[in-house]
Amino acid sequence: MTPSKTLTVALNDRSYPIHIGPGLVEQAGALLLPVIQKPRVFIITDENVAQHYLAPLQSSLEASGIKCGHLILPAGESTKSFANLQLVVEAMLAAKIERSTTAIALGGGVIGDLTGFAASIALRGIDFVQIPTTLLAQVDSSVGGKTGINTAQGKNLAGSFYQPKAVLVDIDTLNTLPDRERLAGYAEVCKYGLLGDANFWDWLEQNGAQVLSGDSDATTEAIEVSCEAKARVVAEDERENGVRALLNLGHTFAHAFEAELSYSGALLHGEAVAFGTVLAFDLSVRLGLCPEKDADRVRAHFNSVGLMTKPPGQAQRIATDVLLGHMMQDKKVTDGTITFVLVRGIGQAFLTQDVTHSDVTATLEAALTV
Repeated sequence: MTPSKTLTVALNDRSYPIHIGPGLVEQAGALLLPVIQKPRVFIITDENVAQHYLAPLQSSLEASGIKCGHLILPAGESTKSFANLQLVVEAMLAAKIERSTTAIALGGGVIGDLTGFAASIALRGIDFVQIPTTLLAQVDSSVGGKTGINTAQGKNLAGSFYQPKAVLVDIDTLNTLPDRERLAGYAEVCKYGLLGDANFWDWLEQNGAQVLSGDSDATTEAIEVSCEAKARVVAEDERENGVRALLNLGHTFAHAFEAELSYSGALLHGEAVAFGTVLAFDLSVRLGLCPEKDADRVRAHFNSVGLMTKPPGQAQRIATDVLLGHMMQDKKVTDGTITFVLVRGIGQAFLTQDVTHSDVTATLEAALTV
């Protein structure tokens, strides 16, 4: 069995493959041997993923003569912390890793972001590989080299750009993914259509329900299109100095709510991105930039598949000035001004700083009104 498709993130001598297909955890040893320096790896995973995929991954690696160490962390967004960053680095050092050792992130976006950051600083940098096991990680966070942890001030405010050596997207891992997590990941799939590919959005309106029901062909198509889009953007703008910032559609709003809810698990990242995207469209309509019918299409499709279009109940009580405060901590703030990703319509995202606090506040107040 071979990957259904292999894409390339083109970054000259740091280019790497994205293998997409079923059964890739069981093929990991053969797929990774060509990209690792020495046959020794250290796997970082979480409690939920470990019970399904750690043993098969270890068996595959060991069958290819690759020695494995591992660390199992708690599941959840709160794991992306300084304390766990220290834990991962010290666990790898205690295992006597060398600069030729490769770290493997086996899990969702939390494990991928944390492992990548740890790999970037352990021994001043060791290689790492992404094996994403959630839809969100497969289509977004595992590709592009953004690594990091959360702080009390906001999401992903400590981290580094550090590219993996390979990404293995095993579609079979979605079979054990809870429905809520799959739906949250679908919000990131939608993002690619909404920011720059109206044809893909049309396809999602017709096929999104099949993606969410686990249809293999539809899911594979959605992942391939999303990864192709992400790979193109990263190749053009690796360090987010321009077009890559468009991938943050909905995220400025989303991160503010996540920070205020303290990454407690009450709100998944993809859930926040879903209603954050609706807010970005609503703000664009308010500013006269986007036809209201396009915002209505987004809201209608999200409602039809069960994605959030409004902040959840516990978020309804958050004051708008508190949310604005979190937005002012966003990584895209320049000279005290927030950079927003807004839209002129479906598939037409752009960056702007020409947004007043009063317009943002009015948009939030409308969303927070039950």
